[in-house]
Amino acid sequence: MQEGKVFVFDHPLIQHKMAILRNKETGTKDFRALVKELATLMVYEVTKDLPLKEVEIETPIAKMQAHMLADKPVTLVPILRAGLGMVDGVTTLIPTAKVGHLGMYRDPVRHEPCEYYCKMPAEVADSTVIVLDPMFATGGSVNAAVNVLKNKYHCKDIRLVCLVAARPGVERIQKAHPDLAVYCAALDDKLNEHDYIVPGLGDAGDRIFGTK
Repeated sequence: MQEGKVFVFDHPLIQHKMAILRNKETGTKDFRALVKELATLMVYEVTKDLPLKEVEIETPIAKMQAHMLADKPVTLVPILRAGLGMVDGVTTLIPTAKVGHLGMYRDPVRHEPCEYYCKMPAEVADSTVIVLDPMFATGGSVNAAVNVLKNKYHCKDIRLVCLVAARPGVERIQKAHPDLAVYCAALDDKLNEHDYIVPGLGDAGDRIFGTK
């Protein structure tokens, strides 16, 4: 399903795995494995327009013209810490992808995201940049991350991959960054008073790393 530049996956395998992921009875080991599997399934569609180049190869029978990925690099940018859980799933299909890291925390007074760590590959500006964050709630962290990538690193091809997005966050990012393509496995309607997605799946970082 597609709403503007927001793509919601309705593939049966993704929906099946999401149902297990949301279940509060799913433990850390299975949750972590499911996040990886979902990231792998989703990135297949996210990268469907990567540029190709024509190359000549030789099969056991004859020479032929084939297509391989062009030289444009791919950079993954997980938003720490929960985004780390999606990296291995993506590199399963794109093992040559470089990985940048962007750490954000929520200021307890202003309730706005603050950057505490940022390390990017040298060629990030020329990359297809895939931002990874399992939960896209208010849009604050994603908005800040995209601002960093655009303003500090001059990135132009940026895509967001998340597991669960909330409509308030999507509406915010569509206004701030209408060029950003958002890919999610579920689009939930609302946030609660603590800005958790409802029904959501809880705190993805805690469930991935077993810290709650």
